[in-house]
Amino acid sequence: MTEQLRAWDVDGLASPARPGPWSAEVVTPEWPAPQAPPEPASVDHAVVRDTRRQIAEQLAARLQAEPIADAAARRELCRSLLAELLTTQARERVRAGLDARTVEEEYALADAVMAALFGLGRLQPLVDDPDVENIEVNGHDQVWVSYADGREEPGPPVADSDEELIEQLQLLAARVGGSERTFSTANPRLHIRLEDGSRLAAMAWTTPRPQVVVRRHRVRDVDLDDLIELGTLDTSLVAFLRAALRAGKNIVVTGLQNAGKTTLIRALANEFPPMERFATIEREYELHLHEMPERHPRVVAMEAREGSSEKDAAGHRAGEVTLYDLVVDSLRMNLRRIIVGEVRGSEAIPMLEAMSTGDGSLCTVHARTAHHALDRLVTLCLSADIGMTDVFSYRLVSGSVDFLVHINLLDESAIGGGRHRFVSEVLEINGMGEGGRPTITTVFGPGPDGRAVPTHAPACLPELLRVGFDPAFLDARMGTWPAPLQTVGMTP
Repeated sequence: MTEQLRAWDVDGLASPARPGPWSAEVVTPEWPAPQAPPEPASVDHAVVRDTRRQIAEQLAARLQAEPIADAAARRELCRSLLAELLTTQARERVRAGLDARTVEEEYALADAVMAALFGLGRLQPLVDDPDVENIEVNGHDQVWVSYADGREEPGPPVADSDEELIEQLQLLAARVGGSERTFSTANPRLHIRLEDGSRLAAMAWTTPRPQVVVRRHRVRDVDLDDLIELGTLDTSLVAFLRAALRAGKNIVVTGLQNAGKTTLIRALANEFPPMERFATIEREYELHLHEMPERHPRVVAMEAREGSSEKDAAGHRAGEVTLYDLVVDSLRMNLRRIIVGEVRGSEAIPMLEAMSTGDGSLCTVHARTAHHALDRLVTLCLSADIGMTDVFSYRLVSGSVDFLVHINLLDESAIGGGRHRFVSEVLEINGMGEGGRPTITTVFGPGPDGRAVPTHAPACLPELLRVGFDPAFLDARMGTWPAPLQTVGMTP
């Protein structure tokens, strides 16, 4: 087996003269497949560290002699090396008179070593749990896990020390993402996208203990009808939003963290015509629309790049590509729509300019209410430091944005209630009014339980009628929600 593994060429293919690991002549050592253990078992993390070290050294030596570019091939080589090492360890335990590991222990050890080498180490089981929504790490032994049903429970330690946790993050930063990223005293922040689409943010050296947050996206391939089932929208809201998209209206989705803005944007984008060409612009890929070619075969996905720690005379990082740069570049890509995953800086100006010249673009903004989102967009324009006045900023917003859609997160888990995500407001911007501020129409406003219900007809109603909108939906003054929302201390 050792000689056969050495026959693996640079491209990860077997040499015709000497069979490689994919040859039918090779009998791979049998060891438990880590993806389907029969029962969970605890592991000795000291053994995991030692085994990981041995495998890493062997893998590095193999790759130095015969480089393998393909990540999947490197992982399979690692599995083969791990299989051999586990077999050797089993023989040594028998010779020493020790009990052999059980099948469950073999599964757990194999999983832990592969997670340490290619995953998130002891964080990996939490990330793999489909019910987990967010993971917060305040030092290696202070872990909190938020579940989709609103539960927040302490989790197991993710390392034996803060130093080990930082080391794991440094290894992760070096291998994840389109370009190598560093996590050090010179660059004490880390923001990366994980393989499953989750986002990881970490800080160290600027805090007493290393801080890590993993935010998972549990709902990815979703459309507006799915959000009806999840209770985020009702049928009248869905009909209205579909008509707004068909009419080419620009929509800004607002809300606080974890409210579900990205999920709503993803659902809105999945209503685009299949052959439509548009772009997604994000700091880290979260929408993942480019990973659904059956829905969006012509999407152009763009991701910002942090750059190195070195800066030029103007203070820009070497190799950095910002959202501002990407938005400007996208204007030359023959696109109908642009989706900016999150507007929170100077990229607001080119985004609004793109909206004013195109139709049907989308973006998200952090805000407490839809009205607050309007002021926040103006603040972001003013922060660009290009001499823009607030009146001109309001004029730019009013000429670019058609609708503000606010999604609310009602979390009553702390007082015995549940967690609910729903759209609470839809505002229409109708151009500039008196006092230098835009005129706003509340098309959908909060009902008795906070969920959006029709309140006023939009000024663009004739345009919506032309694309098939049924105005009868606006007559349902209590909305078309399936049932009143039951909340603690609130009578529906």
